[in-house]
Amino acid sequence: MTVQVSAQYIPKFDLQGHRGARGLQPENTIPAFLKALEYGVTTIELDVVITKDKQVLLSHEPYLSPAICLDSSGVEFKGDKKYNIYKLSYEEIKMFDCGSKGNDRFPEQEKRSVYKPLLQDVIVAVEDYIKNYSRYEVDYNIEIKSTPEGDKKEHPTVEEFSDLVFQVVDQYLPLNRVVIQSFDFRVLKYWHTKYPKVRLAALVENTKSIETNLANLGFIPSVYSPYYKLISKSKVDYIHSLNVEGVDKSKRTMRVIPWTVNEPEEMMQLKEMGVDGIITDYPNRAAEIGLTLPKKQ
Repeated sequence: MTVQVSAQYIPKFDLQGHRGARGLQPENTIPAFLKALEYGVTTIELDVVITKDKQVLLSHEPYLSPAICLDSSGVEFKGDKKYNIYKLSYEEIKMFDCGSKGNDRFPEQEKRSVYKPLLQDVIVAVEDYIKNYSRYEVDYNIEIKSTPEGDKKEHPTVEEFSDLVFQVVDQYLPLNRVVIQSFDFRVLKYWHTKYPKVRLAALVENTKSIETNLANLGFIPSVYSPYYKLISKSKVDYIHSLNVEGVDKSKRTMRVIPWTVNEPEEMMQLKEMGVDGIITDYPNRAAEIGLTLPKKQ
């Protein structure tokens, strides 16, 4: 892998609403994304899985989580993997309320009856909001949730999973507004070869060096996205010295966008380090310190 040094780096801060606005609304739901847009995010961040009938569904886990969902009868249930999304049809999944129970980790989150939406329905809702209210476009940072252990058990193969996602985004969005991210580097390698026009983000939660992680990936993606406590000013500077390969010609250097940053003081510390954006559950907190576009009145 050849590393080239960029002559100049021009930052543009990208505020991403994690799972929409998980601190304020049920995660990965249409109300969460619309709330994030109200607070001026420039990118909505979301997770996708695949249903039994090959629909691209929003969910962080490949199962219906008892921590945030009620079953089809509206009552609590036990067992993290009792309801495997890959073995349920979308019509079955819509019967589960994944908002009324709330989330103990996010006491400010509004409790409301809501089901997990399809990716295409989220895009339609967001684009409608943009057209009628915000008047500015946002990017979509889509995380493909896959693991080698989950292949053909909790999701399709990486190839089929990726192709299903591409079919949706290609139908509904210009590809220059799409980022595909994953901890599973198999996903990024496949997109890099099959869909080279789509920007890619390497999610990282390990303590390996940046050089090691990029060597394992095999190419330089558009974005390096580590857990925020793993980043430092020297690491930001190093990331900015690397040129993206093959895509995103207008932003030649690799960008660094850490996750998930929820305290305003830490948001500002990271911005001062020179990061290109952050992913947060609380876009309202970012707005309060001037990191988002102005909220519509």
